[in-house]
Amino acid sequence: MSDFSNLNIINIESIYVSDLLKSPITFELLTNDSTLNNKIKTKQLNRPQLALSGYEGFYDYDCIQIIGNTEAFYIDTLSKEVKKNRYKYLLSLQSPCFIFSDGLIPDKDFIKIANQNNVAVLSSSLDYSRLNLFLIEFFDDQFASQVVMHGSFLDVFGVGLLFVGRSGIGKSEIALDLVERGHRLVADDVVMLSKKNESILMGTGTSLVQHFMEIRGLGIIDIRQMFGIRSIRYQKRLEIIVELMDWKKGEEYQRVGLEEESSQILGVEVSTVKLPIFPGKNITVIAETIAINYLLRTYGYNAAKELTNKIKSEIDINKAGIMPSKEKRAVNWFRFDRE
Repeated sequence: MSDFSNLNIINIESIYVSDLLKSPITFELLTNDSTLNNKIKTKQLNRPQLALSGYEGFYDYDCIQIIGNTEAFYIDTLSKEVKKNRYKYLLSLQSPCFIFSDGLIPDKDFIKIANQNNVAVLSSSLDYSRLNLFLIEFFDDQFASQVVMHGSFLDVFGVGLLFVGRSGIGKSEIALDLVERGHRLVADDVVMLSKKNESILMGTGTSLVQHFMEIRGLGIIDIRQMFGIRSIRYQKRLEIIVELMDWKKGEEYQRVGLEEESSQILGVEVSTVKLPIFPGKNITVIAETIAINYLLRTYGYNAAKELTNKIKSEIDINKAGIMPSKEKRAVNWFRFDRE
């Protein structure tokens, strides 16, 4: 197993309410622009139903508050004076943001008190269920642990391959060759990995470097401009780490592939291939083979196990004395083919 335990883990402490307005979902801001600077410090969501009913024993106020049809219908049953008192309590604790689902718009008193307490109020046309699912996904992403790795990350036949190794070993050159063969570059040199769920790592480049690449002896090139839009992608799931190593005489390397190696990054196990390289070795074709072999294994076919089973079956037959132990041709007869 490769050791990536010394990677610098980036944990996001907080984001701003304004980041919600940059998301794919349309939100309408109902309070002053200054409320967009409120910090969201947790990915937890809350529906303030008990607090609206007047219970003040516990209120999870420091996270996003969602108000849907259920809460809105209940608020409509309250007198104007009771409403104001409940609003004052809800908003005095200065939650970062209230979001109304189903296109609901709170009354003027709610917005006025929210502005006085500098609490952001947003409205979304999504129903509660869809809004809740989106916010869970959005905050899981925004607060996900991240690491920065030095390598080249590509989509090869739909498989996310991350090439790592010492500086100058040829990662960028391999990436360039793969792009020229029709594969897609995600990031070169600086790769940012984010943990999605418990078993997925998503990779992308940085906003500054994006799809630029440095080739020693040539300089900086722009992959998108040179090879077109189909030569790049902005994100990809990491599925295999290809660790490039200088070939050393006498070193033991994987020959059969029965035992899969893996590496752990942010607590996620990632299949790893240690690839010794030397001048003249066609790493590009091997990289394509690694991707195709991964797809075969994903769909249930393991070449190493298949050959091992055939050998074992042959040994069992020979032990039983059914046929003599000798090397046989792959075909029984050559028919009429003379080629």
